[in-house]
Amino acid sequence: MTLPSVAIQVNPSIYLKDPQSSDLGLKIIKGGIDLMETIGFEAFTFKKLGQEIVSTEASIYRYFESKHKLLLYLSSWYWAWMEYRLMFALANVDCAQERLKRSIRLISQEVKEDGNFQHVNEVNLHKVVVSESSKAYYNKEVDEDNEAGLYGAYKQLVSCVSDIILEIDPNYKYPHMLVSTVIEGAHNQKYFSEHLPRLTDILEGEDAITEFYLSMVLKALDLKE
Repeated sequence: MTLPSVAIQVNPSIYLKDPQSSDLGLKIIKGGIDLMETIGFEAFTFKKLGQEIVSTEASIYRYFESKHKLLLYLSSWYWAWMEYRLMFALANVDCAQERLKRSIRLISQEVKEDGNFQHVNEVNLHKVVVSESSKAYYNKEVDEDNEAGLYGAYKQLVSCVSDIILEIDPNYKYPHMLVSTVIEGAHNQKYFSEHLPRLTDILEGEDAITEFYLSMVLKALDLKE
């Protein structure tokens, strides 16, 4: 059995059986990401996923009770992975303003594949998160899922960056609002750039999304670029 050398932890309440514990589970994650990126969440079914990974629909239900829970798993894995990346990016950086800049760049830039996780195409997962992850909390079960702690990974990432903001300015009143605005806004602008370009600004030779949100955060905190 080939398992990832680094395991990203996901809230056990999301799944029935840990997909990172078996080869079939890893295939479900990998195939789920790729299929959802290709056909979208609405068209996605466990029957189609089973056909894609040459398994049965019933076998997938042993890991996840619904496609909603699979989407929650994928988005939670993504946010936990982003926090994992953030910790590496900020290691041994003493200057709080520099740590903030690195954080904003990391949560707003394009994602590249991480060789530590053979069962996850992080580029495709990022596309799924941009296009589909809001459906994990824009639904009638959001309060129940929140009470069960199913959005903890996203909240933890936001809190990590918010703490840096408060280190810079302990009196700033809106740190979590600012960070979640950057994350959600960057995703919206990325989506717009690919599908509704007249709703955003695309500048040749510049990562306009990252530069925009970096400038916005620094101005909100009255910091020099």
